[in-house]
Formats: sequence, structure tokens, C-alpha cells
Amino acid sequence: MSYFAAVLTRTKDRWRGVEVDLDDCESMDDIADVVRDEPGDVRLLVVEQDDEYVALARIDAADDEAHVFLSDGHAADAYPLAALIAEELEEIVDPAEAEESEESDEIDDELVSDVLAVAGHDSTPLGDASVVEDLGTSATALLGLCAHEGTLPIDVIFAVCEKAGCADEFEAIRA
Repeated sequence: MSYFAAVLTRTKDRWRGVEVDLDDCESMDDIADVVRDEPGDVRLLVVEQDDEYVALARIDAADDEAHVFLSDGHAADAYPLAALIAEELEEIVDPAEAEESEESDEIDDELVSDVLAVAGHDSTPLGDASVVEDLGTSATALLGLCAHEGTLPIDVIFAVCEKAGCADEFEAIRA
């Protein structure tokens, strides 16, 4: 079972990327340390495995907390790396189904990040769907990409990178 993992970093307006090895990671904290090892103001880990799932982990210099998204909770049942990621995540609320606030036409950010108890792993995405919102891909768009039939995980990553402005750097690593 092969996976592809890369950390894309941005310092000021310049992106760079590096492929990373997560084989020795035994927890989400270990994965976060791999991301933190790469210098940059914005640090985004992208993972794709066997065309089955996408994982995004973001740790910025200003906020050292890991924000993580897994496109398919069911992947945690078949892939040890996805299981490591899912272990600390819970089911997210789909912003398309969330009620809009009476005071605002925008989706309440807290609804997106609210968590529900997970009863086993189903195909529901896990974690923080707003992980790349300020990079151009809203939570609703990310969930839509993941749910769109025929869209491969690598397509989701490329779409996120394209909106963020680092598609060329991602393609260079992937080649």
C-alpha cells in the first residue's frame, strides 16, 4: 500500500514543496512534527493513498496547533496511516446541511468545526473541513470535492493547491 505525502510551505508569497516519509510516525503528534520540521509561515501536509483518501494537515507558524482533515473515515479501517490520522478526529458537520445564522448569511465557522461522536468508521469525512479555507478552498467546496463521484483524491489535492497558488510546486514534487 503506497502513499504519497508532501509538505507545501509558504513564506511570504513564495511556495515550496518537499516529499516526506511518514513511515516512522506512530501518532498524529509524530506526523505534526514532520510538518513542523519544514520552515514556513504556512505549512500544509497533503497525503493520498491508493486513490482512496485525502488527508490534509495544517500547522502554521503563528498557530502551532495541527488542523487536520481526512476525506473518508472508512479509510481508517483499511490504512494504518489513515487510522493514525483518524484516531484524534471526529465526524464533522457538513456546512451545506448546517442551518445559517439569523444574523449572518455566512455559514457559522463553529458549525463546521463542531464534532459529533463517531460510531465506527463510515465514509463520512473527519476533522476540520475549513483547514484550507483561507487558502481559497472553503469547507463546503472541500467537502463537495470529496463527495463528487469520480473525483480522485489526487484531484482534490490538486484543486486545493491550485486555489492556494502552489499547484506548480505540487506538480514538481509529484512528477
